[in-house]
Amino acid sequence: MSSCDKSIENLSCPFCINIFKDPVILSCFHSFCKDCLQSCWKEKENKKCPVCRKQASEDLCSLHSEKLKLFCLDHQEPVCVVCRDSEKHSEHRFRPIDEAAGQHKKKLQETLEPVKKKLKVCEQVKVKFDQTAEHIQVQARHTERQIKEQFKKLHQFLEQEEEARLCALREEEEQKSQRMKEEMEALSREIALISCTV
Repeated sequence: MSSCDKSIENLSCPFCINIFKDPVILSCFHSFCKDCLQSCWKEKENKKCPVCRKQASEDLCSLHSEKLKLFCLDHQEPVCVVCRDSEKHSEHRFRPIDEAAGQHKKKLQETLEPVKKKLKVCEQVKVKFDQTAEHIQVQARHTERQIKEQFKKLHQFLEQEEEARLCALREEEEQKSQRMKEEMEALSREIALISCTV
């Protein structure tokens, strides 16, 4: 898999397999198209991440059951106020979760832009390839018809030529046979005359 394929895969929604449209990032950091996620959650009571199955409706810390209000820039994960003061996050940098989410969304959109442009170019190239392939097929069928028509005319010409030559041969045979018959008759008369004289 090329790096381009991997980057497109990383920017693709697990549901529709297309590049994110209005992306949503859950607390577990899995991303989805907003419409895809809403469709998935439509008739479900528990709003869990469709990928990792973690609870996503309430942004509560799995360790302290506190609201996830902060985002640890060093660990790149949402944390609660208790996590912030814990040893695990000692001397780490934090941002309000909404601000961090906005930055992530902006960064994701910026990353998406060149991929979208590349996708558009690829789609345009594909259209041209499809048109070229169709043109090649049309041209091949046209040439095939021309070849068949030319060979049909050639066969007709050869059949006519064969018939004309056979006709000429039969005529020549008849003329030679007639001449030979006349010469045989003349010779027979001469033999009869000589026999009479003898």
